[in-house]
Amino acid sequence: MSLTIGLINASLPSYFPGKHGVFEACSDWVREFSASYGASVVVAETVPMNAVEAREAVDELRAKGADFLLLLHGGFTMGDVVREVALENLPMGVWVTPEPTLTEDIQLNNFVSLNMSMSIMRGVRDTRKSPVQWYLGAPNEDHLKRRMGQTIRALSARKALDGVRIGVVGGLAMTFYNMEVSSDTLLRQLGVWTEHVDIHHMTDLMAAQSDEDVASELSAMTKAAEVRGVSDDQMALTACAALALRQIATEGGYGALTVSDWPALQDHPGMHPGAAFSWLEENDALPIASEGDVLGAVTQLVAKSLTGRVGCLLDMTSPDFDRDQILMWHGGGGPLYLADKGVALINHPMIGRGTEAGPIHGAIADYEFAHGDCTILRVSRHGTARFALEGTIAEGPAPGFTGCRGWIGGFSDAKGAWSARDVVTTVLEHGLEHHFILVPGLHRAVFEEFAQWCGMSALPIIPAHNGLPQGADV
Repeated sequence: MSLTIGLINASLPSYFPGKHGVFEACSDWVREFSASYGASVVVAETVPMNAVEAREAVDELRAKGADFLLLLHGGFTMGDVVREVALENLPMGVWVTPEPTLTEDIQLNNFVSLNMSMSIMRGVRDTRKSPVQWYLGAPNEDHLKRRMGQTIRALSARKALDGVRIGVVGGLAMTFYNMEVSSDTLLRQLGVWTEHVDIHHMTDLMAAQSDEDVASELSAMTKAAEVRGVSDDQMALTACAALALRQIATEGGYGALTVSDWPALQDHPGMHPGAAFSWLEENDALPIASEGDVLGAVTQLVAKSLTGRVGCLLDMTSPDFDRDQILMWHGGGGPLYLADKGVALINHPMIGRGTEAGPIHGAIADYEFAHGDCTILRVSRHGTARFALEGTIAEGPAPGFTGCRGWIGGFSDAKGAWSARDVVTTVLEHGLEHHFILVPGLHRAVFEEFAQWCGMSALPIIPAHNGLPQGADV
């Protein structure tokens, strides 16, 4: 399911592209460069000179499975070629190389051609919903590699979502109305399918696991994390949950799961599956969103495609405006690689507290995030909008609540730096769903390009202010 780039070499009838070897150099380079990202390239056989030939080239590349059309101007390219290509309903880019010489006769006239082409495309194509990217640079130039590489990553994530299936185990957690999703809108917008799985199917599979398989799974889990205070019975249930969820994902062909992890599972069989989520995210790279959060699972899938690893689903839990930080935390699952100094598996601290039995429904992963750069993401509005910020995980005023957690500050986006108060204002006034995906490293720009290719609207930062919300939402 790798991305396929369809390359169209275009130019006026001219010997200059051949003289300077533009088509050969660019074709060879883009093949090699794309392969480094797991993408492939198919090239149209002819150089179109008019709209009819352009249509033939597009149809040829469609038949070869192209997901992205890249129109290379080897020299000045006629507008009817550009217009015909622009009408195709595929993601699209236009690429020109610099002039080979800056004296005497102009050789390629490429930048003027790029200018004209982008103007034509904007005239015949709704570029808000179907954007066109431009590329200016010779093969192997650093700025071209950065720009082209970001597009390949973004479009690979877009393709990875198209047709993916999410198993919704047990439905939405009770009263979490803000996480309801229109399956029709999600399918139309991103090509993502959702399929409901009865919670009893999970518990029946848990009960059917053999002692041998449970012991094997437990052995692997306890090598990855220390068990601290969780009973043998609860750890066995955790292993059963991991085995059952893995089986559900495999048999259903699901790329991700959501699970209504409370309260039904506490009634029967009497456990919380948070540590099972952590284990499957770490060991199987299977995204699992708590509380039936479908868009959380979608965001996890995007994060996995962009970074190669599953992120951590979190709440924005406790802002500290004096320190300009926000504690992000969740008492459920989170992949173990994010931990700073190791992981403990503990009883869920919130379920059963205040009762005579106490918090005995295990288990969850307990750890603090390693310090460093991070990105916070959310696909929102049934898949039609996006939110993204970069920040820094650093020391906070306290260790934070039991579970997966870290203090985030140093927030920024493409427009610059923002305070924790700005971020809180934004989350509340946009009414963002209360789960966010955190991944290590700086990935905002590629996530936003992915979202633009998908036609998502931006949910911009709303600066902190006094008074009522400003109505800045999309």
